[in-house]
Amino acid sequence: MKQYWLLFCLFAILLPGSLAFNKKQPTHSDKANSFINSLTAAQKKEAVLPFYGMDGREWNFVPNSTSHPPGIALKDMSSQQKEKAYDLMQSYLSEKGYQKARNIMDLEYILQVLEPNNPGRIPGNYVMIIYGTPHPDSNWAWAFQGHHVIFHFTVVKDKVAFAPFFLGSNPGEVMDGPKKGLRILHEEEDLAYELMKSFSEKQKAKAIFLSRAPAEIFTGAAKKVSQLESAGISMKEVTAAQKTILHKMLMAYLSAMPQELANQRYKKIQAEDLDDIEFAWAGSTTRHEPHYYRVQGKTFLIEFDNTQNNANHIHTVWRDFNGDFGRDLLQDHYKHSHH
Repeated sequence: MKQYWLLFCLFAILLPGSLAFNKKQPTHSDKANSFINSLTAAQKKEAVLPFYGMDGREWNFVPNSTSHPPGIALKDMSSQQKEKAYDLMQSYLSEKGYQKARNIMDLEYILQVLEPNNPGRIPGNYVMIIYGTPHPDSNWAWAFQGHHVIFHFTVVKDKVAFAPFFLGSNPGEVMDGPKKGLRILHEEEDLAYELMKSFSEKQKAKAIFLSRAPAEIFTGAAKKVSQLESAGISMKEVTAAQKTILHKMLMAYLSAMPQELANQRYKKIQAEDLDDIEFAWAGSTTRHEPHYYRVQGKTFLIEFDNTQNNANHIHTVWRDFNGDFGRDLLQDHYKHSHH
């Protein structure tokens, strides 16, 4: 009997079509449907809406207690439903991106202490919503959003768009308590300071386009954005070492996505003229004072600001001019579908 078992194990290893290695792996749509199927009929009415195609969807990065976005809140889910919602998130994010999001959500507990009279300071206010019917051959989308965490994923057959995505941090650095010193978005900030520090006085004068940092990112929570006015210093005016720092900045943002998706997006950036990418700074170059920067190419925009709460409150966003909410993927899909 033992010999037959050893032979079975050997065939399982050698035969690629064996049962041991041919088990169907769950797809992204499977995980979305697993979440949907865990909901009651009443919850589905909140959590599942029609797919709107290329129309931008409502989003905001303020606390949900003030913006009231569509979707079902974590506080209204069972522990099993929450687990399935988080499982869907993990399947679309890198481990680093998922952990950043959860850490930002946990900052709400710190804000509870700092703002005891604000009932909106709970992670349970974050919402999950599905647009359309998740299926490998359909067009659909999902979003997770709340205070300082916004993810929008649009799925067009086998292709995925991830913009806009927004991550913020309040406080930017935890100043007291058991998490003292925690800086969730430190890469995004420190690399920009490193780049500014590397500039010559002439380069720095070119990079700084405003002496005073704006109160908020320029694009806000707009459904659709286009290129902002040209400003700052272009990559054709910097050294190879400075370009390397900028590359690290781009990857700091893209690292929230799974490696394959991050690589796909970076290849699109490489297809542009990299020398045309601009880095622009506003405000003070002294740490812990209000500052802002943006990185803008032909197809994308990154904005970062740290101006509120004595420059200890960060907002970051990635926008795709033609690709927010999967507009470019859907346009291409509809074009070829008609043919």
